[in-house]
Amino acid sequence: MSRLDELINELCPDGVEYKTLGEICKIETGKRDANEAVSDGIYAFFTTAREPSTINNYRWDEEALLVSGNANVGDVKYYNGKFDAYQRTYVLTKFNNKISVKFLYYLLSNNLQKYCIKRSNKSAMTYILLSTLTNFPIPLPPLPVQREIVRILDTFTELTAELTAELTARKKQYEYYRDYLLDFENRELYPDGVEYYRLEDLFDIRNGYTPSKSNKEYWEHGTVPWFRMEDIRENGRILSDSIQHVSVKSIKGDLFPANSIIIATSATIGEHALIKTEFLANQRFTCLSIKNEYKNLLDPMFIFYYCFKLDKWCINNTNVSSFSSVDMVKFKNFHFPLPPFPVQQRIVSILDRFDALCNDLTSGLPAEIEAQKKQYEYYRDKLLTFKEKKA
Repeated sequence: MSRLDELINELCPDGVEYKTLGEICKIETGKRDANEAVSDGIYAFFTTAREPSTINNYRWDEEALLVSGNANVGDVKYYNGKFDAYQRTYVLTKFNNKISVKFLYYLLSNNLQKYCIKRSNKSAMTYILLSTLTNFPIPLPPLPVQREIVRILDTFTELTAELTAELTARKKQYEYYRDYLLDFENRELYPDGVEYYRLEDLFDIRNGYTPSKSNKEYWEHGTVPWFRMEDIRENGRILSDSIQHVSVKSIKGDLFPANSIIIATSATIGEHALIKTEFLANQRFTCLSIKNEYKNLLDPMFIFYYCFKLDKWCINNTNVSSFSSVDMVKFKNFHFPLPPFPVQQRIVSILDRFDALCNDLTSGLPAEIEAQKKQYEYYRDKLLTFKEKKA
């Protein structure tokens, strides 16, 4: 940071000039429909999705910034080369010689989304007006200052990308060993094989329940955890509490016991979680609770890991009507392995170590990536805040 401090003290000690975005670059939109994307196209095609698609024709061949005009409002991408764009994507080109494009990319990535959301129009879909984008204020420190900021932020970005790539490789390795260890047909690992039971023989199987929103007694002042898909998406697959709670006064039937599995069997199929407390769940989930006679024969964490195989089975065994749902007759007859308890514990011990390395936000690579992101955000906010020079 000392080099940057020196540059600021030398080149702009009294603050920096500000311009509007419309004054420092050309702003236009693409003309394509989003459905013009092709799966194996030659050139990049930018829509409002997080990741670019491809297309076989291009309109631009230059350094550009792409801003989502709706959907992911204010999302910014940097690109240099041949590309085309969707009609709701703003394309920024022909930059003023006082601005580094990468510096502008970091500046917009940090501030534009919040700025646009405050000034967006909301109807069927949130979108950005051209005038909102054009008037976005841009600080213009001297180019040596911009380049030093870009160098610092690029270093953070590259390190995060390296850690993320390593995490992706570790996850693939983890999935390989998980599938390998859970293949009970592998006679090298399990020369004596294992016994299989129907799912309904080992588990009590019940669906979740979602009452009417008008039932205020159920929804207000609740203390019972009530799980939805959002819980898995936001907080992971091993859960001790839910985002939303319901009242015990209006519950139909008993609570699901702790150490049960919830598995999505309609709508978003192929997700599951282990719930460590007594709970309820919405109707999209089917709950698997170990029957009393098997509680000493099944490790809940072994069930959790084997349910990754059950997820895949569910995806391939659905009935389609107004929405997809798992064939529950087949589901109840799914053959679930019951290896000896010490074998289950050994598998769990190995997979727990892999899982912590790949998914635990308090240790391993995810923790390192999270710490790196927080450090990056801290310095990005600090580096991209400038005092305006008085006229």
